[in-house]
Amino acid sequence: MNAMSQIPGTTAAPDRQTIDTYDARALIKDGVQACIVLDAQIYYLRITRAGKLILTK
Repeated sequence: MNAMSQIPGTTAAPDRQTIDTYDARALIKDGVQACIVLDAQIYYLRITRAGKLILTK
C-alpha cells in the first residue's frame, strides 16, 4: 500500500491527542476511487461530482 500524504502545517492542540489528517485527493490518485482495507474487509472511498466523500463496503 502506498504511503499517505499528510497535510503540512496541521497540528493538534497541546492538551489533545494528535490526529492524523490526510488529503482525500492524495488518497484517490486517479480522481475517482480508492480501496481501503480494514481487518481483511475492503472499503471504497469515492469523491462524487459534487465534491462529497462516500465510503462503501
